[in-house]
Amino acid sequence: MASPSLPDRSTWNTGVAMSLEPLVRRVLAPNASPYTYTGTQTYLVGTGADVAVIDPGPDGTGAPNHADTSAQGHVEAIMQAVGSARVAAIVCTHTHRDHSPASRPLAALTGAPIIGCAPLALDDSGPRADAAFDPDYQPDRVLADGETLGGQGWTLEAVATPGHTSNHLCLALHESGALFTGDHVMGWSTSVVSPPDGDMAAYMASLQKLYERAQDRVYYPAHGDPIFNPHQFVRGMMGHRRQRERQILRLLETGQLAIPAMVEQMYKGLNPHLHGAAGRSVLAHLIDLERQGRVVRWEEQWSIPS
Repeated sequence: MASPSLPDRSTWNTGVAMSLEPLVRRVLAPNASPYTYTGTQTYLVGTGADVAVIDPGPDGTGAPNHADTSAQGHVEAIMQAVGSARVAAIVCTHTHRDHSPASRPLAALTGAPIIGCAPLALDDSGPRADAAFDPDYQPDRVLADGETLGGQGWTLEAVATPGHTSNHLCLALHESGALFTGDHVMGWSTSVVSPPDGDMAAYMASLQKLYERAQDRVYYPAHGDPIFNPHQFVRGMMGHRRQRERQILRLLETGQLAIPAMVEQMYKGLNPHLHGAAGRSVLAHLIDLERQGRVVRWEEQWSIPS
């Protein structure tokens, strides 16, 4: 997990449709925070008679530190970008509150179906780095891995990528080789994997799945810049997670430790406000290692088996 400074606000272009390639535009929601970077990026796919809207964004109440966000304002910006086209589908990669809640007002305005990830309502016992879950999300259609939807000049394929959340999907744009990665791969920081729904083994398997996809030319994440070297980037992410695992094992070789003590040593220089979120990813690693029989726990303490 990184703790970068946010870029100058004047460069964010909140609420303005920016063309990224012939079939893809981006509208940035005004929910910047230390957890969402400059905010959630909503993507519009298609420039013909119909478009798909990917990750319509928050409703102003779900993600931290964005009290100035309103669903109406962001949805209005999306509608302005859509123009006279028909919204063929509102697609959600997962159901954190900085991604899916605006699907409902957008659907009410357009009549478009909400399509994408499966619904998920789960209470998480720990601090979240991105937002709480959206318990009111109800899709009209759930996309299975490999299933497609399309419109004039565009085809999106679901790529199931559980790990960050159990219901996470990426979307592959067949016509251009773009992959919309939601929060699975971000352009500014590593994703938080927070149990009980977040699962480190599933997350690593999903990274491996993306690594083996030779057809992806560019990643468009929900937060941060486009990733133009996706194969190399994912390889680096997998290496980073394995390094964290090795750090944990080295620390536990010195004796029993609780997660806060591990975070203190593993994430030097991290904003203290993000320590809770970092601890959730450490917990996810520990649960994975526990399943493998490589660590054991006693109440809040973890150690190497004797």
